[in-house]
Amino acid sequence: MSQTLEAVLNANAAYAADFDKGDLPMPPGRHFAILTCMDARLDPAKYAGLAEGDAHVIRNAGGRASDDAIRSLVISYKLLGTREWFVIHHTDCGMETFTDEIMRGLLASSLKTASVDASGWHDSGEGSGSTEGNYVDWLTIKDNAQSVLEDVQRIRRHPLVPGEIPIYGYIYDVRTGKLIEVPEATRVGMALV
Repeated sequence: MSQTLEAVLNANAAYAADFDKGDLPMPPGRHFAILTCMDARLDPAKYAGLAEGDAHVIRNAGGRASDDAIRSLVISYKLLGTREWFVIHHTDCGMETFTDEIMRGLLASSLKTASVDASGWHDSGEGSGSTEGNYVDWLTIKDNAQSVLEDVQRIRRHPLVPGEIPIYGYIYDVRTGKLIEVPEATRVGMALV
């Protein structure tokens, strides 16, 4: 057993020993959802004041409005009653450090973990690679505020998203812990009804 697996299982055993949340209802108690990045420095429960059962938190690389993220948001509304959504990207995001072309090149070279330094991303070159990365839109970020705006616009325009849901756009500052509004995104995301 790996040390990581053992640590996770031990932590879970301690958590489960005095678990008292088994009766929480499935719908989120505060009726909202957050789409945010998977970055380990972000703790949506802390930065948004959440307890278990309060809100849906949908995470992916960059907090982008991918088809799957929109699928989750639509389920969150249609079946579980969320009434407000937040798109929250963050400063110092890894998705700003590469392009689709860089990712595709790294994957074509090798499937091993790449490294980065001041001159950019480098592949170990060990093992075989795959060109399947050529068929993925990696949804990289060139400008953080612009990407928040684009994601809010994409969600707002989606034919499965009801107009009465307000969508707010923010950037989480990893150095201060503050949420910084992207006013244009929040304006675009205003409820239409």
